[in-house]
Amino acid sequence: MNHLLQITKELSNYHLDALLITSEPGEYYALGFHGEGLVLVTRSKSYYSTDSRYLEAAASIEHVELCPVTPGHDHLTLAADRIRALDIRSLGFEENAVSFAMYQALKKVLPPQTTLIPASGLLSSLRETKDEAELLLMKKAQEITDRAFTEILNDIRPGVKETELAARLTYLQMKYGAQKNSFDPIVASGANGSKPHAIPTKKEIRTGEFVTMDFGCMYHGYCSDMTRTICVGSPSAEMEKVYYTVLEAQKAGIAAAKAGISGRDIHNAAAAVIEKAGYGDYFGHGFGHSLGIEIHEAPNASLRNDAPMPFHAVVSAEPGIYLPGRFGVRIEDVLVYEKDGCLDITASPKNLICL
Repeated sequence: MNHLLQITKELSNYHLDALLITSEPGEYYALGFHGEGLVLVTRSKSYYSTDSRYLEAAASIEHVELCPVTPGHDHLTLAADRIRALDIRSLGFEENAVSFAMYQALKKVLPPQTTLIPASGLLSSLRETKDEAELLLMKKAQEITDRAFTEILNDIRPGVKETELAARLTYLQMKYGAQKNSFDPIVASGANGSKPHAIPTKKEIRTGEFVTMDFGCMYHGYCSDMTRTICVGSPSAEMEKVYYTVLEAQKAGIAAAKAGISGRDIHNAAAAVIEKAGYGDYFGHGFGHSLGIEIHEAPNASLRNDAPMPFHAVVSAEPGIYLPGRFGVRIEDVLVYEKDGCLDITASPKNLICL
């Protein structure tokens, strides 16, 4: 699976003769292949420079000509030679992924008639909408994550350390078919749960505490993501109130989520529930972020996004309440935005689980 033909069709809309792809996510989106090289997409043909470590594996990539790197011809030299031979005048590049040093190197090797044009938006706009093949991979990644959650419940008990659960989640996802984590797992118990991006510590889990687990995996290059908060023992009345406030907020955001609605409106639907319950000051992040090849992509369901969400965007749904020094609750699913609503591809239960 690659997207070279889709990228080629977009070149004219961006007034480009070619696009030079230098980032790892861009390379994977274009080729469906994780290697190390540069992708040059022109209006007539695509080229991929790589070295001997990847040539055999890259031979199966469709719609591309391989350009082997040699001691006298590195990636930039190969690209510049092709650009010169094809008389490419307007060359798009990933300005969001190119360092100043890389930009200077490009300017040095390109022919003087070639103009570098920022074009990160070409790839990001294509990646906002997932095709059927991408959706199948993301659903499979979510299935692995759901399976890991079901099994990790057997390991949560007083005395177990946060780091032990994080390691176990990593193992379980790999066991059930993941390539790797899509990000470092978050396991936060008790007061640590008030930190949305807490790093697992050697803290032991105690009876009467919430445990928040935020984790995901990579499956054939695509991410999953989910968060569940469970209780060890019995929750206090306030813990239970906060939990079900977050759950109702998530349900409200999911009910509002569909293609064509702004990310801000989706966020506000969830935030209104938390505000009404008196916890508005303790929900500081957005309702959700897009994911795909990367765990954080565009567009987001947040206050900062007043643009309509695209069809088949894949976006998290993760409101939370975080009471500093006390506890926190976050519940996260992954949604596929459709014309008349959304498809929730996360299957794990969301009613409060008490172990």
